[in-house]
Amino acid sequence: MTKQFGLALTRRRLMQGAAAAGAALALGPQRSARAQSRGGELVIGQPTFRHLNPAIQSGNATGVPGTQIFAGLIQLDDAFNPQPYLADSWEASDDGLSHTFHLNRDAEFHDGKPVTARDVAFSLQVVKQNHPFGPTMFDAVSEVQAVDDKTVRIVLATPHPALMSALSPLLMPVLPEHVYGAGNIRENEANLRPVGSGPFRFTDYRPGEFLILDRHEGFFREGRPYLDRLLFNVNKDPVVNVLGLERGDVDYLPFALVRVKDVERLKENADLVVTTDGYEALGATNYLEFNHRVKPLDDVRVRKAISYAIDRDFIAERLLRGESRRLDGPLTASNPFATTDLATYDVDLDKARALLDEAGHPAGADGMRFALTLEWLPDANINSQEPIAQYLKPQLRKIGIDVELRPNPDFASYANRIGNWEHQLAMNGIWNYPDPVIGVNRAYVCDNQRKGVIWSNTEGYCNERVDELLAQAAVETDVEKRKTLYAQFQKIVTDELPFAWTNEEPLYTIYRAGRVNPPLSVWGALAPFDGMSWG
Repeated sequence: MTKQFGLALTRRRLMQGAAAAGAALALGPQRSARAQSRGGELVIGQPTFRHLNPAIQSGNATGVPGTQIFAGLIQLDDAFNPQPYLADSWEASDDGLSHTFHLNRDAEFHDGKPVTARDVAFSLQVVKQNHPFGPTMFDAVSEVQAVDDKTVRIVLATPHPALMSALSPLLMPVLPEHVYGAGNIRENEANLRPVGSGPFRFTDYRPGEFLILDRHEGFFREGRPYLDRLLFNVNKDPVVNVLGLERGDVDYLPFALVRVKDVERLKENADLVVTTDGYEALGATNYLEFNHRVKPLDDVRVRKAISYAIDRDFIAERLLRGESRRLDGPLTASNPFATTDLATYDVDLDKARALLDEAGHPAGADGMRFALTLEWLPDANINSQEPIAQYLKPQLRKIGIDVELRPNPDFASYANRIGNWEHQLAMNGIWNYPDPVIGVNRAYVCDNQRKGVIWSNTEGYCNERVDELLAQAAVETDVEKRKTLYAQFQKIVTDELPFAWTNEEPLYTIYRAGRVNPPLSVWGALAPFDGMSWG
């Protein structure tokens, strides 16, 4: 596809405005032949997003385009080993408390100004102070020193086995201080008109319609990126991009907004490739979140009663058609720190009713004990929220809990409500990420209850022993000792139930067969697309 086609598409969509879903699928005329190795335009299905700054916002909606705009110090290879990116090389002190990185001397931001050690130091502080799990991810960092313009040293107060994974572009994007350093970064206009040093630069954005990123001609990796343009078809309706993919109007759909009921049909389409590869670094979980600040959810007996009412096997095998697996604790089964020594809750309605009686909530004449509101996001780019929310309403009614379903109209509304602790029950989930320090601690440590920040400790759970175990595991360099510490953590939280875990979240990438060369490493679409090309 040529740049001219992309510009024509932009003009067309500007004229269409907020068109109906059918019109949104009309992504232009029939395609002509594309360049085989260099050039061309890639149309990507993209959910709506609040902004494009992954330093202060987690999740794939910001992360997929964000990692094309912003570079990081390192990348992870297929075996989770760090490889050079903005940093050409690095070394660590003998005690592991000092890590020195040597920046690529040709790296420059999209505005032509060089990437410096000061930008790296600034960016790490931004992430530490503003990202939902920045404090837990970088708590061990005591100082970031700009040794010279192209040398930066990260000094640790304690050993930090997760440090290199945390320096990936998704988790620690390097921002230009001269753009983001003034005022409140959450209100910076560059969050929606970003400036980075990644392979693609921001060109245009129309909310709910499209985002255009063009090739960064000054990218420090010679000859890259191969593609000329990334055109994100932004739509909150998952059906639109799936149908566009089947029509040939969308090329690449990471974190595919596709329901499991449609997966079999899509796998049978010879023009498409459906894969679950490329999500190894994520460990996607799904759970029912309890707001512990709200009665009666502050009572563990009530939380256990609700957990005993949930049939996790039914969810995985029937609701999600065998495309998922049940989840009984905070870590996915493939996580190297996962344990099977958990407090588990096979469905038992009689036990659930007995626990509610014991907690002082007898059934009334109508069989109901109390009412709760359940938040969920119908247009989420996950399969679990809607069907499980709909399942829980009649299921919890069986034990006397009257559930009011409250679907949120968009992600911003959902994030604001959960992040500001305005919920009672909520369908939610987090990613484990490559190390528990990065993806797990944030949801459980007492001091990460940060109002307004989604995917932090929004449930209000606090156990000092859990904090101690997570703190010890975060600095323990012996793998077996870390496993023991994380096993103790899992045993406690599955007994106290910050959440009622339900299932591992199925994640898919769908793309044009024989045409697209997608990144399928451990970060998948959350890695830079500089090596991506038309086949």
